[in-house]
Amino acid sequence: MYYHALGKIPHKRHTIFRRPDGELYTEELFGAEGFHGNSSLLYHHHMPTRVVKIEEGAEVIVKKADEKTLRHRLLKTKDVPAGGDPITGRKVLMFNNDIQIGTARPNGNMDYFYRNGEHDELIFIHEGEGHIQSVFGRLDFGYGDYIFLPRGTTYQMNFETDDNRFLFAESTGPIEFPKRYLSEMGQFMENSPFCERDFRLPSEQLFFPEEGEFEVRIKKGGRFHHYTFDHHPCDVVGWDGYLYPWIFNIKDFEPITGRIHQPPPVHQTFRGHNYVVCSFCPRKFDYHPESIPAPYNHSNVDSDEMIYYVEGDFMSREGIGYADITLHPGGIPHGPQPGKAEASIGAEETDEYAVMIDTFHPMYVTEEAMRLDDPSYPYSWLEDE
Repeated sequence: MYYHALGKIPHKRHTIFRRPDGELYTEELFGAEGFHGNSSLLYHHHMPTRVVKIEEGAEVIVKKADEKTLRHRLLKTKDVPAGGDPITGRKVLMFNNDIQIGTARPNGNMDYFYRNGEHDELIFIHEGEGHIQSVFGRLDFGYGDYIFLPRGTTYQMNFETDDNRFLFAESTGPIEFPKRYLSEMGQFMENSPFCERDFRLPSEQLFFPEEGEFEVRIKKGGRFHHYTFDHHPCDVVGWDGYLYPWIFNIKDFEPITGRIHQPPPVHQTFRGHNYVVCSFCPRKFDYHPESIPAPYNHSNVDSDEMIYYVEGDFMSREGIGYADITLHPGGIPHGPQPGKAEASIGAEETDEYAVMIDTFHPMYVTEEAMRLDDPSYPYSWLEDE
């Protein structure tokens, strides 16, 4: 992202900056790659190392399904029971060494703070409204928002609604933007389907002066660690830099169209280590007089394709429902159902929202995913035209 500053900071970094009582504020470098990559400088009222108790928490268990068959999958997530808070309610459905993907339907709020010490997080809000309070400030979220939380961010996420649902991706590598959208200086160029104006950045309030006992649950090394601090963890009076949470709404993505059907990379929104994230949004169809708007059959030879269906009329096939997930693994082709290519001829536009994640290494499904799996889906291309 681009440079941003919030709150009170000194004129020069690493210089004297005093609290009203004369004591020094504590400066913290928050970086993604040590002292090499993007970072921010945060100024704390208290030392962020003031911990009074450390306890071992539960192990993070992701159970790989005993499933070796190569086949397309349809996961029906709409009626997954609600439960847990925005952290404990997460259910991982598929994973590899680069990414974990899953859904959540939280119905409780957090009475603790959270810090993911091993994954960058991308959360897509499908239902519900609320806010995130982090050391960087407040972010209000709602339907269609992608929320980015860099690893190591201390935050609390709470919904203010009863019916809540989100898709999440936890990434072992950084979540960034396609390089082709950026200038050498990092500005979004004219060919990008979004620009800086489309992002919402943290705002006040930053500084919470309370003292007492505050729990921060840290995920690291495959388990949770419960830290108790003697002060509110969001005690930052100001910060500046290039690494911080932000929000981008899927409805601010401007689709790229052409005379004939455009390949999926035109929908790319973010990139990660060995995967990409794409947004399918309402758009005008191809305008060549003989174009076929429906996507052509294609083989994912080197990637697995996951699509999370958000809303609308999914023109390439029947039988896709609200909050369904399809997984099309590498090595076998997929495409529109019989008759859908013919039916799309002459159509002028599509009205659909979906999130696609393509991974360049195979994904494994979890036991949780197999409980949602529709075993008839691989045979849905046999339907009569």
